[in-house]
Amino acid sequence: MKKKRTLLNDQDFKRIITRMSHEIIEKHKGTQNLGLVGIQTRGDFLAKRIADQIRKIEAVPLPVGSMDINMYRDDWTKISRQPIVRPSNIPFSVDDMDIILVDDVLFTGRTIRAAMDALMDFGRPSRIELAILVDRGHRELPIQADYKGISINTDHQDRINVLVAEHDKQDLVYIGQD
Repeated sequence: MKKKRTLLNDQDFKRIITRMSHEIIEKHKGTQNLGLVGIQTRGDFLAKRIADQIRKIEAVPLPVGSMDINMYRDDWTKISRQPIVRPSNIPFSVDDMDIILVDDVLFTGRTIRAAMDALMDFGRPSRIELAILVDRGHRELPIQADYKGISINTDHQDRINVLVAEHDKQDLVYIGQD
């Protein structure tokens, strides 16, 4: 594995969250009919940050939910014989809303496919978009981000590590060993 190399620090996080929030507002011409759903674990925290930033810009709170997609994955038996399933919490109706799924890293696209399947169990959104912090390529499914922090070229075996202050005590993205 490659030597550990920092891709994003805490200042980069702040700039990216601010930029993505402005892009979301601009594309949607405001915040009407918009909701965010973070994919657990780190996507959940990123969704809350984007919602907080949009609230600061537009003075409007956005509904935010979080979702565990482990039981929707097509590879859960490869990850663990007993996957840990956490509760999902989407405290608003997703019906006829524009929902932005938020995750930390976009890789093969399989996590996002699972998230879309899980979201449909909560209702029928009018549109689903995707916001991610790091796009690392290597898609196995035709999925792309509508809003992204950074795009990087990686080798398939590389590991992208995302740390968020709310969970890991610091904001940091690095490539390489844990």
